[in-house]
Amino acid sequence: MSRNIHYKSHLDTTPPEYNGPLSPLDKSSFQKSIPILAVRVPASQTATVLNSDITRQYLIGIPKIRPVVRNPSDPDGDRLVLLKIKSQAEIPPGPLKFLESKSNGFVDYVLNLDYDYWTASEILQAVLPETLREGAPVGFATTGHVAHMNLNDEYLPYKKTIGQIFLDKNKLIKTVVNKLDNIDTQFRVFDMEVLAGEPNFIVEHHESDCRFTFDFSQVYWNSRLHTEHDRIVNLLKPGEVLADVFAGVGPFAIPAAKNKSCAVLANDLNPQSSKYLSKNAQDNEVSDLVRVSCEDGRTFIRDAFHEVYNSPFPSFTGPKPSKTLARKLQKQARNAVATTPASDSEPLLPRKTINHFVMNLPDTAILFLDAFKGVITSQEMKDAYEGKMPLVHCHCFTRELEQHNAEVDIRKRVEEKLGHAPKECNIMHVRSVAPNKEMYCISFRLLPEIVFA
Repeated sequence: MSRNIHYKSHLDTTPPEYNGPLSPLDKSSFQKSIPILAVRVPASQTATVLNSDITRQYLIGIPKIRPVVRNPSDPDGDRLVLLKIKSQAEIPPGPLKFLESKSNGFVDYVLNLDYDYWTASEILQAVLPETLREGAPVGFATTGHVAHMNLNDEYLPYKKTIGQIFLDKNKLIKTVVNKLDNIDTQFRVFDMEVLAGEPNFIVEHHESDCRFTFDFSQVYWNSRLHTEHDRIVNLLKPGEVLADVFAGVGPFAIPAAKNKSCAVLANDLNPQSSKYLSKNAQDNEVSDLVRVSCEDGRTFIRDAFHEVYNSPFPSFTGPKPSKTLARKLQKQARNAVATTPASDSEPLLPRKTINHFVMNLPDTAILFLDAFKGVITSQEMKDAYEGKMPLVHCHCFTRELEQHNAEVDIRKRVEEKLGHAPKECNIMHVRSVAPNKEMYCISFRLLPEIVFA
């Protein structure tokens, strides 16, 4: 009876069943030896064997296992090309003849796998009870060196084990935490429990070519909003003025200043957020463009118009050069001979008006919109904003799952707080937060009849 040329054998590389202690895990219990067949191939012929269509389907093809290794009994001699079969009888005549022509025979080889080989998910499948394996956690969100997850109640008895496995399998992670249900409703800060690693919450996180430092246990940060941060910043034109009502540690404010040379009023009620916001502005060399405050959002909105008008930002003269380029330009200026005549062009005006407000407090941001009513009182400020009212980007939650219904719900709530239907309105879906909770961002232009008293 002829053998099927497409026959493939499968090696069982799943981890062994585990019956040891859960905390700490007995990592030495995760050992598996798999006998396979190897071909002794001269070094000059290994590429030919590896790239041949005739033999490719018989190569080991297992993640993290190199298909070519040195021969333990003759390290300087032939290489061993590993196959995913156990005997020559499993190789059809054609491929067998090819391998024999390119090699110096076959040898038995033992593939030894240990704890370091398997992924976190594979280890969990071996450790957890069978009833919990299907819904087992498969990943986590990261902020700097901290991995954070939200474990369901049924996995809490195994939380330390889960934390240790994820710590072992991710070399850049130093701390694994589980977010608890308790949340500070004023500052949006989660209580969290350290599952594994060091209890260090001061993180350095990189996003949008900016460096952010903050205490993850004391401020709000959501790495899943990276795309939304970039989307809003990309809406800004270079040199515009942004008022960030709920700025946190600066995921909108810092990139707007650093990447778009925007002037920013950045506010957050949480003193810890304001502290790290100031640090991040300094670390990213935009302290001259970012003014930090720590006050209630409604107060900030009412003060922002007057702040920028009475203490304007310097005029926009173009993108801010990097620190290296700035030093080079300064050196050139010192060495230059002052022979260029003064320019006759009109001087650039200081920035006295706000172009955008961003309100990223989705649980309650809409409730703050009434602060825009009658906020501009002087005729001079009215003249300054005539024809160039700010755009507002307001994040919010809705329980409406269908997009049309969600938009109707959001428009209605915004109109109730403003006293007018929003104009130039655009509503973007941001993310699904929970099975019955969606996050959106509504962008609209303020109307003179709203802000002019």
